[in-house]
Amino acid sequence: MKRELLSDNWYTLEKVSFEYLRDDGVWEKQTREAYDRGNGAVILLYNAKKNTVVLTRQFRMPTFLNGNENGMMVEACAGLLEKGNAEETIKMEVEEETGYKIEKVQKVLEAYMSPGSVTEILYFFIGQYEESMKISDGGGADDETENIEVLELSFPKALEMVKTGEIRDAKTIILLQYAQLQGLLHQ
Repeated sequence: MKRELLSDNWYTLEKVSFEYLRDDGVWEKQTREAYDRGNGAVILLYNAKKNTVVLTRQFRMPTFLNGNENGMMVEACAGLLEKGNAEETIKMEVEEETGYKIEKVQKVLEAYMSPGSVTEILYFFIGQYEESMKISDGGGADDETENIEVLELSFPKALEMVKTGEIRDAKTIILLQYAQLQGLLHQ
C-alpha cells in the first residue's frame, strides 16, 4: 500500500504498510520496517589433508552494542555481492580477506538470515584451499577499514569454539555444521 524511506545513510531502511490476507479470510493492515543492505555471499575455506578451516576475526560494532564485550567476531569469509554475482564476489572476498586465491567454489545453499527485518539473501559456498594458493597476508581491502585477522584452525577446534560460544556467527555455524554433516573434515 505504501513505502516510506526512513534512512539511506549506510543502506536503506523503509517503513512498508501493506495488507495481509489471514488464514481466516480477513484482510489485516500491517506496518513493518525492512533494512536493505543488499545480498551477500559467505564461504567456508577448508583443507581436507590438514583437517583445517580458515576463518577471520574482526570487530563488529552491532554485536558490541548488544553485549559482545569486545565486539570481536570469528566468522567465515563473507561480503556483499558486487554486480549481483555471488561466485565472483566470494572469490574476490577470499583473496582480500584471507590472502588465498581460489579458483573453484561450490554453492551449497542460500538463506535469508534475518527475514523479519532484513531483506538480504546469503549465498553459502565451500572451497578447498592449499598453502600454494596463499598470495598475500589478507586482512581486507585497504579502503574498507576492515582490519581482519586471518585464523587457520583445526576443524575440531572450530567445532569446539561453537560449543564454547567463541564462534557465535550464524553463517559460520551453518557452514561448520554443513562440513560436519557432509563429512568434509574429521571431528
